[in-house]
This record gives sequence, C-alpha cells and structure tokens, in this order.
Amino acid sequence: MSRLRYAAGRLLQSIPVVLGVITITFLLTDAIPGDPVSIMLGPSPSAQQAAAIRAKFGLDQPLHVRYVNYLIDVIRLDFGQSLYYGVPVTQKILERLPVTLLLLVSSFTFALVTAVPLGVISAKRRNKPTDHVSRIVALFGVSTPSFWIGLMLIILFAYKIRLFPATDLVMPWAHPSAVDGASTQLEVVLTALHHLVLPTITLGTLQMAAFTRIERSSMLEVLGQEYVKLARAYGVSEGKILRKHAFRNAQLPLITIVGLQLTQALGGAVLTETVFSINGMGRLIITAINNQDYLLVMGTTLMFGVVFVVGVIVTDLSYAYVDPRVSYDDTD
Repeated sequence: MSRLRYAAGRLLQSIPVVLGVITITFLLTDAIPGDPVSIMLGPSPSAQQAAAIRAKFGLDQPLHVRYVNYLIDVIRLDFGQSLYYGVPVTQKILERLPVTLLLLVSSFTFALVTAVPLGVISAKRRNKPTDHVSRIVALFGVSTPSFWIGLMLIILFAYKIRLFPATDLVMPWAHPSAVDGASTQLEVVLTALHHLVLPTITLGTLQMAAFTRIERSSMLEVLGQEYVKLARAYGVSEGKILRKHAFRNAQLPLITIVGLQLTQALGGAVLTETVFSINGMGRLIITAINNQDYLLVMGTTLMFGVVFVVGVIVTDLSYAYVDPRVSYDDTD
C-alpha cells in the first residue's frame, strides 16, 4: 500500500472520530446551564425579541433537528454564525487559527531542539551529574503547570529584567506599517520572534520534559542492543555509534509521543494565550464558553479535533522516513 493510499485510508478512519467530537460537543454545549439569548439581549428581553433571536439561530427547534441541521451545515463547511461576535464562525476561526498554529509550531520546535540533545547526552552519560540535571529538568517540566511557568516568566523577564514583552504578540506576516519600529519584513519577523520567546517557553516546557524522558529511555534501550555491543567490540567509536547506529533507531518512540502530545499542547494553548493575552483559538473558545456562544464553541472544538487528527496522521506517515523497516505495503 502506497503512502498516499495509506493516508487516504487514515483520513477515512478519522471520520468517525470527527463525528464523535461533533456529537459530544453538541450535547455538552446544549447541556450548559443558562440562556444565550439572555446574554445577547440582557437579563429581561422582550418576548418578541427573544423569539426572533431563537428563530434566527434555530434555538426554537428540537434537539435532534438542530443536531441534524448542524451536521448538514458542517458537511458544507458552514459552522453557523457566532451569537457573540455576530459574524460567521468560520471567519473567526480563520482569524485566530494561524496565531495558535504559530504558537504550536514554535513550542514544538523549542521542545524538540532542547529535548533531543538533552536526552542523548543524558543517555550517553547515564547516572553522571549531567544525567541527574537532565532528569531534574524533565521532572520540573512535567510537574509544573504551564500557566504558573508563564506567570513566573512574565514577572522575571517582562517586569523585573524587562528583556521580553509579555503582551501584544506580533505576527511574522504582519505588514511593517502595522508594527512599531519596523520598516522591513525582516524586522517584523525579528520582532515577532522576540515576542514569541516567553509564550513558546511556557507552552513548550511540558512537551520538552516529556520528549527528554522518552528520548533518554529510547536511547538507553538502543545502546543496550546486541548490534551496538558488536560495534563496540569491533572498535567503532562511541560518537559514530550514536550517530549512525543508535540515534535514528531511537526516534520512533519520540515520533509517537510527539503526535500524542498535540492534545496537551492544544489544551495548554488555551492557558498560554490567556496568560499572554494572545488572540488565538484558546482565547476564542474561552470567550465563546463565557458567553454561551454554542456555535462558536462547537466550531473551535471541532477545529481542535481536526488539528489533532491531522497531526496523528502526519506522525504515522513520518515513521517510514525515520525507519526504513516500516512499510505500508500489503505484501510481506
């Protein structure tokens, strides 16, 4: 089976997952106590105004009718109109999704760039001071809430040292005229990277800790294999063993955990964006929940689910590039 056919099959298999996300989110959103019409029109709306709003958004229909209508709209890529913002849900998602994706990419880049060397060095120098420090760093990252890390970074680097900004995230694709002190696109990108430092560390610390532990364990397992011992017996240097024999074979568990960490990263993005006042998907879903904007809640949750499903599929497809022994062919 070719990679293209395998990817198509995985996409078909993801349809029930997405359908389950839609169903559960729809039922939970409907069960939220309160009345979105009261939030829109105030605590004492007139009967005519309330009836008009309910009819406009289909809130006067039975639950099963609204569910079927919503499924049909989703198939047509129509997520409805936001009750709070008064614009299509798709428009708000397209405005905010690039910001969250930028934060996710930067945090995973930070996590991988720091975790892989830490894990390799820790495995190479097992039970030495370097290994102990690496494990302490990983334990701290796993056990510390991301919002607390963000607050501490803001206090230290934004208010005490004044080295990095805590708010007003700049997008690297923004026009230079919209960014203070920037006259070229390169300056905009550098400004964006400067603003991204604290949110990236905040969101990426948990992933970095998890990746470090997996990388260390995987490297130790590979370094204990018979073919590695044989290479040592033939006098192959430790550096060459790490580069050519151990490192690549130890990456499959890390790739697996990278895909699974997307769920925690998406959840952490909500807290990170709130702490740093970033207008991404995280803050959007919090605003939607606070205002009982059920269409916006369902739209953002569905988008989170799609991002996770796509991330897992990409993770599966990357196995073959890391390990040639992995094949998607049907034949033995």
